[in-house]
Amino acid sequence: MLRSASAQVLRQFVRHRSTDMSLILERSINRVQLLGRVGQDPVMRQVDGRNPVTIFSMATNEMWRSGEGETSHTGDVSQKTTWHRISVFKPGLRDVAYQYVKKGSRVLVEGKLDYGEYVDKNNVRRQATTIIADNIVFLSDNVRERV
Repeated sequence: MLRSASAQVLRQFVRHRSTDMSLILERSINRVQLLGRVGQDPVMRQVDGRNPVTIFSMATNEMWRSGEGETSHTGDVSQKTTWHRISVFKPGLRDVAYQYVKKGSRVLVEGKLDYGEYVDKNNVRRQATTIIADNIVFLSDNVRERV
């Protein structure tokens, strides 16, 4: 009896989830957190009368041990640096980032991934991945400041 009741509830749930209305109400997440160092001083750009944007690059590092010593503290240490393009559109944050973010600063950036295309100066279509920042935390030796 209990088994048939739970099967009936499951069938109703599956039936309900498969309607077009459930696709409209579906939630998703696009969140990114990066902790690293700023690679260049920010620049502020404004294109075709749109709102200005502050842009800077940021590096994150990944380190691992390779070779026979992977499970111990011996072996070669390898490192990979990944560069990220950060764009700040939020008016208050955009201005603070432009004024206070400097090359070499250690920052935590929170935001979302954005994929886009552009045509370069040689008329070649390129793809770009950008982090759209909605929060920046400045980290230093003794100070942690959230913007």
